[in-house]
Amino acid sequence: MIFLMMIGLFFSSQPQPKSIYDFTAKDIDGKTVDFSSFKGKKLMIVNVASKCGLTPQYEKLQQLYDTYRDKNFEIIAFPANNFLNQEPGTDSEIKNFCTTNYGVTFTMMSKISVKGEDMHPIYRWLTSKSENGVMDSEVEWNFQKYLIDENGRLVKMLPPRTSPLDDEIIQWITQSTE
Repeated sequence: MIFLMMIGLFFSSQPQPKSIYDFTAKDIDGKTVDFSSFKGKKLMIVNVASKCGLTPQYEKLQQLYDTYRDKNFEIIAFPANNFLNQEPGTDSEIKNFCTTNYGVTFTMMSKISVKGEDMHPIYRWLTSKSENGVMDSEVEWNFQKYLIDENGRLVKMLPPRTSPLDDEIIQWITQSTE
């Protein structure tokens, strides 16, 4: 009996991995976004840049969003300047670029760091198994994609060159969860 109580105490004292819903961040207009507001939605979190060879992915991200936004799906883009100074602009400049050139209407966040000592806490969670409970990863380049399920759990990381319209992403969005 004491043994069972000790096992129960051990497991109850182990910290549970956080979910994406435990975080807040500033959007591109400086407003605080509580990620718990995304409960029940599948999320794609992607780090973006305006002066990258992969920047045209904005167009496909918008197509994906237009197609699935009414099906409990959201894209959350974090501009980051971690790779070869490819996102040097201010939040206002980034917003103007995305709206003017790609008609972006999905959620754009304030510019952050996705690597290094000043890494944003959301990216620390995305890239650390000890925090997300699923996997370790490293942000390789701009437009790396992280898929989050309706319960706020990390499901998968997709490399930067993966098209936002890749069949794997479409199947993941459209599969029902039971």
